[in-house]
Amino acid sequence: MKRILFVCLGNICRSPLAEGIAAHYIAKQSLKIEVDSAGTSDWHAGESPCTNSIKVARQHGIDIASYRARAVTDNDKIDFDYIVALDHQNMSDLLSRGFHNVHLLGDFGGYNGEDVPDPYFFPGFEGFEKVYTMIERAVHDFIEKVQHESI
Repeated sequence: MKRILFVCLGNICRSPLAEGIAAHYIAKQSLKIEVDSAGTSDWHAGESPCTNSIKVARQHGIDIASYRARAVTDNDKIDFDYIVALDHQNMSDLLSRGFHNVHLLGDFGGYNGEDVPDPYFFPGFEGFEKVYTMIERAVHDFIEKVQHESI
C-alpha cells in the first residue's frame, strides 16, 4: 500500500485540507493508499485544523475536525512513499532535512509549479475557498499519477 504525507508549515490549514480531500477521494475510488499530513514546524502540535479549513472542508462533504497537527519526524522519511509539499519553502525545508521523494503539490493539476498559497493572506473566507479548489484539483491529479505509477 502506498503512503502519502502532505506537508505545510503549521499543519492547521493547507495540509489537513490536502489530507482530507485525498482521503475522501481515495475512499470514493476504493484505492489502496494511506494519507496523513504534518507541518515543518511544531508551532501548532496537537491543535485542530483552523476553523475556516474545517468549514470549507465541511461545505464539500469532508470532515477534518478530528485531525490534529503534528510536525514531520525523521521516521516520516521511511514511513511514507511520497512527501508532498504545499509550497516551495516547505519543499526546501524538507529537502534540507534529508527527505527524499519530495514533490510540490503545485506541480500537479495544471498549476505549473505554483505554491498553494496560505489562505490567511486572502481577505476573509475567500482565500480558503480558492485554496480548497486548488488543492482538490492538484491532489486528484497527484493520486491518479500515484495510482498509475507515473510519478
